[in-house]
Amino acid sequence: MHAHSFGLGLRREHYRDFLEGEVDVDFVEVISENFMVAGGQPRDILRRVRQRYPVALHGVSMSLGSADGLRADYLARLRALVDEVDPLFVSDHLSWSRTGRFNSHDLLPLPYTQEALDIICNNIDRAQEALGRTMLVENPSSYLVYAESSMSEWEFIAAMARRTGCGLLLDVNNVFVSASNHGFDPQDFLRGLPLERVRQIHLAGHSQGNGLLIDTHDSAVCDAVWTLYAQTIARCSNAATMIERDGDIPPLADLLAELDTARRLAAHREAA
Repeated sequence: MHAHSFGLGLRREHYRDFLEGEVDVDFVEVISENFMVAGGQPRDILRRVRQRYPVALHGVSMSLGSADGLRADYLARLRALVDEVDPLFVSDHLSWSRTGRFNSHDLLPLPYTQEALDIICNNIDRAQEALGRTMLVENPSSYLVYAESSMSEWEFIAAMARRTGCGLLLDVNNVFVSASNHGFDPQDFLRGLPLERVRQIHLAGHSQGNGLLIDTHDSAVCDAVWTLYAQTIARCSNAATMIERDGDIPPLADLLAELDTARRLAAHREAA
């Protein structure tokens, strides 16, 4: 039995639509850090939205790849938000952004080595214990590879999921961007992933940079990414699909039209 659901990222430009109208989505996703301050207007808006729609929490600064571990204060604030919202999912990225007092505010890639795998698995174990639930971990978009990597990204992710029991957030656009930048076949990536562990799927647009594709979330999903999604969705039997747009935010109707494309492709694949 397939149980696909479809949602959008909750962005400030559309708060009123979600608070006052009936938006045709199964859930919304918010950036966890924007709501991790107790009290105040953001938390109030989230509380009101949550009364109408299930909410997924998507983090950008847990820094699961940090060799010096996770921050206890961060986990405590996220746990308080989790307890209040009872989210569909809690997710973050397979990346690092912080070490000691340095914070890059970017999602930096990891070398795919046994040592890095040990670090990330320990951090995921700690996070899942602190949050009292299974986390989803998202595959990053990347622009460089480490010479010392001893396994492919998909082998690394498969091992990480096996060891920690975490779920996966599959960003189809990131697969396409990384495959294009590094010259691997996106089908190899998808074949190597334990797709039964995929609970959520992100779709987004990207931009052409100087010799590289850049994951910018400021444009519509492109045809090649839709094709990859169509090939994948039937194998992710209960995944929740979401359109991610963070820049150049269009009217809500435009995003809902894109979400309808996802619905159509998923239904077509189920019928095939």
